[in-house]
Amino acid sequence: MHKIKILFLCTGNSCRSQMAEGWGRHLYPERYEFFSAGIETHGLNPLAVRVMAEAGVDISSHHSKLLSELASITFDYVITVCDHANEQCPFFAGKAVKLHREFPDPPRLARTATNEEEALDHYRAVRDAIRDYLTTLPDDLAANHL
Repeated sequence: MHKIKILFLCTGNSCRSQMAEGWGRHLYPERYEFFSAGIETHGLNPLAVRVMAEAGVDISSHHSKLLSELASITFDYVITVCDHANEQCPFFAGKAVKLHREFPDPPRLARTATNEEEALDHYRAVRDAIRDYLTTLPDDLAANHL
């Protein structure tokens, strides 16, 4: 059975797209095949790894990837998770359906934090928003089907 291939695309593939890939793999291991990449690479964000681990999702083995590294994969859906990636999203040959779901940038939100716990709270809020979206993913894909 063909698993639907879904790419989460963000600017640096360090945080939001990594969390989305992790949640997708955690929630739907048999139903979909998830990937993440960036327009640039900024390295895997350690605070994203930490808050995902708190939720029982291990993304510590992930690494920040450029979109070009996944050029051999034909995606069914490409979901941009930040405005910059949405604006810069390249054309995908074939049948890929492009969707956009904006999530705040945790590092940007955490800049105003006065301590680590407050910074982590920003990451947790985005983590939870991404999880909430992923729980509705089958319905979103059905509404935007191929």
